[in-house]
Amino acid sequence: MKHTISVLVENHFGVLARVAGLFSARGFNIDSLAVGETQDPEVSRMTVIAQGDDHVVDQIMKQLGKLVDVICVENVTDKDVIERELVLIKLGANASNRNDIMHVVNTFRAKIVDVSPDSMTIEVTGSEGKIDAILELLRPFNLREVVRTGQIAMARRHEMKLPRKKGAGNKKRAKKKKS
Repeated sequence: MKHTISVLVENHFGVLARVAGLFSARGFNIDSLAVGETQDPEVSRMTVIAQGDDHVVDQIMKQLGKLVDVICVENVTDKDVIERELVLIKLGANASNRNDIMHVVNTFRAKIVDVSPDSMTIEVTGSEGKIDAILELLRPFNLREVVRTGQIAMARRHEMKLPRKKGAGNKKRAKKKKS
């Protein structure tokens, strides 16, 4: 089963490696990993998409919760969430196929972000299903390059709180704020 795990972490060097290491140490492949700063520049959110059974996911979440740099871990797989992914798609394009490409782009409310004499680059934001669908329709137009960001997710009705758990990383942060 595919799982979506949202993790709030201290935003500093080495945290990503420790979190990813937990997954690999347990033989759990990460399908998608997106990391970015939150409203608090000292905190990052990781959205991890991975395949596995519920028992393995529960174990990984418990292990993640023990890491000093991890503030909060939540499995949002079965929750009411907004999920998005961004993709850039470079296609071979010429005068004879540009209108057909633009029809697909408009149907999916995508954007053309670059045009050259022999190519077009398209930006699409949406669910994994929407991204997969437009890629399938654009495949006949000579896909030259595809770059996907990985999926991000946010709960619709509740927020992941930024509680400070007890640990060395938070003690450093508390000292830093007193100075």
